[in-house]
Amino acid sequence: MITTEVTYDELAALMKRGAGVTVDPRELERASDTPFGILGLDSLGLLGIVGELENQYGKSLPPDSERCRTPQEFLDLVNSTLKAGA
Repeated sequence: MITTEVTYDELAALMKRGAGVTVDPRELERASDTPFGILGLDSLGLLGIVGELENQYGKSLPPDSERCRTPQEFLDLVNSTLKAGA
């Protein structure tokens, strides 16, 4: 069984690399219900993260993934999509 899962560590690294937003992964996990906008990530930054994950995993993510409002909502959607394709 493949256990592919995007973690808060990976999401924090993607936020830094793709949008220039620095956030500690542990803080991101604690603030998982905080809107991305408050964390400094706008919709274009999230769209870039979606594209990078699609390239990395070779799987299209649902259109709703770029509309997720919080880290928890985003990770839940991305990880359920990756698990369904495993």
